[in-house]
Amino acid sequence: MDCGSGLLLLLMRTIRQIEPGDVLVIHTEEPSVPPDLHDWARLAGHEVVTSTEGDPAGPWQVAIRRGERALNTSRATVLNPVFTGGPVTPVGDRLWLYSNFHCNLSCGYCCARSSPQAQRSLMPLGLALRVADDFAGLDGRELLVTGGEPFLHPQIEDLIVQLAARLPVTVLTNAMVFGRGRRRQALEAMPRDRVTLQISLDSAAPALHERHRGHGTHAQTLAGIEQARELGFTVKIAATLNDDETDTAADLLALLDTLGIAAEHRLIRPIAKQGYAEHGEQVSIDTLQPEPTVTDNGIWWHPVAVTDPAMRVADQPLPLSTALATIRDTVAVQDAAQREGRRHVFRCA
Repeated sequence: MDCGSGLLLLLMRTIRQIEPGDVLVIHTEEPSVPPDLHDWARLAGHEVVTSTEGDPAGPWQVAIRRGERALNTSRATVLNPVFTGGPVTPVGDRLWLYSNFHCNLSCGYCCARSSPQAQRSLMPLGLALRVADDFAGLDGRELLVTGGEPFLHPQIEDLIVQLAARLPVTVLTNAMVFGRGRRRQALEAMPRDRVTLQISLDSAAPALHERHRGHGTHAQTLAGIEQARELGFTVKIAATLNDDETDTAADLLALLDTLGIAAEHRLIRPIAKQGYAEHGEQVSIDTLQPEPTVTDNGIWWHPVAVTDPAMRVADQPLPLSTALATIRDTVAVQDAAQREGRRHVFRCA
């Protein structure tokens, strides 16, 4: 590993496990790491005790004594004008939960590798509620539930209703499976003042939307949007586009005008080269503003990165406090090293 492929996050996780004054020893076969460690130690307020970087043959060893200096957490933001921008969300304000990984669709750009064939990998109801309680206790402000298709979770009604009793919830959905039956009942049971639906719609006309999501999906999604609005839900619309598809955005926005979707409830985001996506924006902890994300088996840097081991923050979904502190420390070091604001905000909601 090097500092651009997950080492920085691993360092932050590890150094928090030792006391100030104790020493962390890093062994590496990557020649770029020792000089980067000198910079990291200086920026993070630690001290390099010994280093074998003078040996040209390697491998190398660097010993770093943990310091106590607080890190500067201010940051600059550079927004891509093609896609939806917005202010940075402070770490700890909102938390993403993956309710499940199976889906009724097989979208070619799915960052989570969701599909009808994907392992169900459900977020147990009890675990989700413990995570929500933990987050509320840390002054969290909002939960976002994604998947897979959350309405395929067998306990979706209890999950969302009980989460919403703790914090406001946004559910990301393709709006295709709650038209009738028990899923319709689940939708009707959700409190309108505490639950927002973010629905994926990539284009005004069927062709582009269905190129990614499958034949017939466009009309079904529009029907789902109408149902949700008739039931009194606040509906947000999110489109996912390649760089060469952004010329379709004007038509989509015009359609959203006719549907009565408020401007602040519209999101156009790029494809991230994660999961199933073979093309798209390259993302890493060095380029992604963190959006802490919990799955049934850990905590991740961002919801688009739950298939990327380099962006795993913790191996268990609880406790949240240690993972959030690790993320904040990592961001502070990155900001100190990158004052030009190279990181952008990759908005998913």
